[in-house]
Amino acid sequence: MKRISTSLALVLCLTSTFAFSQSAGTKAGPLSHEEDEKGIKQTLRGCVDAWNRHDANAFSMPFVEDADFTNVVGMSAHGRTEIEKFHAAMFATNFKDSHLAMPDTKIRFITPDVAAVDVRWEIAGAKTRDGQEVPLRKGLLNFIMTRSSSQWLITVMHNMDLPQQQPPSASNKIAPANRCLAW
Repeated sequence: MKRISTSLALVLCLTSTFAFSQSAGTKAGPLSHEEDEKGIKQTLRGCVDAWNRHDANAFSMPFVEDADFTNVVGMSAHGRTEIEKFHAAMFATNFKDSHLAMPDTKIRFITPDVAAVDVRWEIAGAKTRDGQEVPLRKGLLNFIMTRSSSQWLITVMHNMDLPQQQPPSASNKIAPANRCLAW
């Protein structure tokens, strides 16, 4: 009897999990995320436009009020106001002549209202503290974005520089045990 109860509980759990995943992931069918992807990309274009105008206020507006931001060296800001202040200082100095591009975006929906977004970026025109131009930099932004009404906003943004040479893809063979692994 205990075995039947356990089996029945497992079947019910798996059935409800399958039903929930089907209803959560297919709000309007397999193409339902198309409009959401457009909305996310529109938010990101707004960030790029604000960056290229060096407008910290406009740059901070797509962030939720209590957002978290971390830059490539681990400095962070919490909340839209602090994110604006952080970028205002950068736009007045090292990044005042910079130009940002985001050539590649990958979006994965966690739920219909939450998305993990990876964006490859390139920046030119940045300067060192002593005014020397920094060579073209490339990096990766990782966002957690949430839908508020019909707008996609940034809840978490983590930034990282990428090495000049791209790392080998995961599909390449694993190095022999006597070689250093890259993780």
